[in-house]
Amino acid sequence: MKHVRIKVNGMTCGGCVSSVRRALEKVEGVESAVVDLKEASAEIFFDDTFVDPRSLARAVEGAGYQPDMTSA
Repeated sequence: MKHVRIKVNGMTCGGCVSSVRRALEKVEGVESAVVDLKEASAEIFFDDTFVDPRSLARAVEGAGYQPDMTSA
């Protein structure tokens, strides 16, 4: 099991947190996602045989938010 922290720009409320968490947890191979509004980040635990960090960033984008892998 691996994990990565992604900076997530654009979250403003608890609903945003839920949207990002649900989008990440729908990705095959994701075990769990902890999304923090105050830190504007998501920590994702995943099986790297199924998923890579780029696909996690795409899931965040698909939920309508901006992932920033460079400052995570």
